[in-house]
Amino acid sequence: MLTLLELRSFKCFKLLRLPIAPLTLLSGPNASGKSSVLQALVLLHQTMREHEWATRLALNGNGVRLGTVVDVVDEVHGRTGFEIGVAFDDIDCHWKFEGDRRAMSLQVRSVSVNGTVIDGPEVLRHLLPLDCDDHGSRLAARVRGLTYITAERVGPQEAYALEDPDDADVVGTRGEHTVSLLHWKRDVPVQTALMLANAAPNLLPQVEARMRRLFPGCDVNLQQLPRTNAVVLGLRISRETEFHRPIHTGFGLTQILPIVVAALAEAEGGIMLLENPEVHLHPAGQAMMGEFLADVANAGVQVVVETHSDHVLNGIRRAVRSERLSPEQVAIHFFKPRSEKGDQVYSPMLDATGNIDVWPEGFFDQFDKDMNYFAGWGD
Repeated sequence: MLTLLELRSFKCFKLLRLPIAPLTLLSGPNASGKSSVLQALVLLHQTMREHEWATRLALNGNGVRLGTVVDVVDEVHGRTGFEIGVAFDDIDCHWKFEGDRRAMSLQVRSVSVNGTVIDGPEVLRHLLPLDCDDHGSRLAARVRGLTYITAERVGPQEAYALEDPDDADVVGTRGEHTVSLLHWKRDVPVQTALMLANAAPNLLPQVEARMRRLFPGCDVNLQQLPRTNAVVLGLRISRETEFHRPIHTGFGLTQILPIVVAALAEAEGGIMLLENPEVHLHPAGQAMMGEFLADVANAGVQVVVETHSDHVLNGIRRAVRSERLSPEQVAIHFFKPRSEKGDQVYSPMLDATGNIDVWPEGFFDQFDKDMNYFAGWGD
């Protein structure tokens, strides 16, 4: 499991040392650095996945497209490079990257594994030295195989491409492989810890059962078009109706389906990075999403979620209060723009009742501010 992410001179951070828990929630205003945390991990992921033997970090790939070196180096304190460090189980890895400001990748200037530093490495596999032990291999496997889902997910489609399952073994950054993955793995059992008792243990019925919690009455139907590499997705929200094209069943269903499929298809020990899982969800559904992510984390899948929704937060708090997840399994980080005074990141703590010890200014407090305004207590 990832336990720490360290960034130096990366985007808006001079130095960030961020604890990572089984379930980590990133919150804060726009442009405060939340997405940068996810992007740093995705840079490692896409380089390991797409450039196995590279000694350069790819800034542009299937995960993220961040431009050139000048776009990702801290404008205030950085020059031509940045550093990324991760702690994972019993291994601590730290990379220093350097490149021409106009370049679209950076050279690995040095890599450190548990304190042993290799300067100017000539050969790396998955950004790690060839003589790394099993801990390094596990780190590479987890980062290489992580799931990253952005807030900009694909919308309803007439048909979905049926991908080679060896090439599309995750739902994709925008959820573009979701239907293909569900088609191929429909009969694969999900983790016992995530099984709902009212459905068969296989992926498709379990996905349907989870979707019904968010969208009552939801059913999912998959049909491969004859003699094509394409699948048609049918959805309905009542068994009294026929299956409909996704465009006719509400935009939210196709936005949430990638998250549900990815979580239920993930094996114990996997890592999920999610941006705004609450998009197009009713507030009650957003709270249920928070509880679902808590269940996923408790099943051994590490979840790092960026959200603007207090309902997602409250769903996690409810899961802790109901003892579905311990408070020690949750990390909450509130980011503030660097232009503001004080610390750049605050980390409120949860107790066993789901209560939060401190509420920094701007931390999910807009509802209270609005109510105070209408009550005549505000400006």
